[in-house]
Amino acid sequence: MLKILLTPLARLPLRWLHSLGALLGWLVYFASPRYAARLRENLEKSGVCADPAECRKLLHQAVGEAGKGAVESIAVWLRPEREVMRLIRHCHGGEHVEAALERGKGLIFLTPHLGCFEITSLHYAQRHPVAVLYRPPKLRWLQPLLEAGRERGLVTLAPTDMSGVKTLLKALKRGEAVGILPDQTPGNGEGVWAQFFGRPAYTMTLAARLARGTGAAVILIYAERLKCGEGFDIWMEPLPEGLPEQPLAAANFLNAAIESLIRKSPAQYLWSYNRYKTPSGAEPPPPSP
Repeated sequence: MLKILLTPLARLPLRWLHSLGALLGWLVYFASPRYAARLRENLEKSGVCADPAECRKLLHQAVGEAGKGAVESIAVWLRPEREVMRLIRHCHGGEHVEAALERGKGLIFLTPHLGCFEITSLHYAQRHPVAVLYRPPKLRWLQPLLEAGRERGLVTLAPTDMSGVKTLLKALKRGEAVGILPDQTPGNGEGVWAQFFGRPAYTMTLAARLARGTGAAVILIYAERLKCGEGFDIWMEPLPEGLPEQPLAAANFLNAAIESLIRKSPAQYLWSYNRYKTPSGAEPPPPSP
């Protein structure tokens, strides 16, 4: 039923969808003081702003971009795949993917909550299989829509449990790709407290463990949202060399790489995400020295 209701909206031009999304972003911002406070705090404490004036400007942009991201997902999920692919204008860094595939040890895509992260796996899955780590939404009625929208092409969804980890590991051993949201807060026992924009954030250790255990290449990827609804540019770059073996050092290393990616398009990062929460059952972060 939800799919039937949303399909006409998905057919609207991307420019219109982004306009509606920007309006939605501001409606949510004013309707939810808690949401607004978290967005402001995460942005202001990140250090990406040079001064208060720049922070205010970036805040206004981030509110609208968050709404755009929510509404454009409807188009990515419900339009025919060929139409979705036509929204991608340029793809930068494809040579890194080809080099990784030639090595035959698998490929780990790290896709933070930046830009149109929903379109990246679908783009890759037009030619190659990819297993994407997936956490079901808290709103259960959204789950059928999300799963149908994400599991298209050669995409396989892997749940955030041991069966999902086994799915990722098997894919890497076959020389295939997996996709992980590296800035998603893991469950208790699945992460460490590492620095993310100068604050302790419970950070998953899975990506580093998979990379070390399989020798898979690690590539950072995001889809930049272009102005005026013109579409998206996909950017891919390899993780810097020197991933440490120690879990905490590896988590700090990965977070630093994700920060560098976010700084390229800070307005398009999902600053409203509750990145600094303490998972249920986990010990709070150690006090600052």
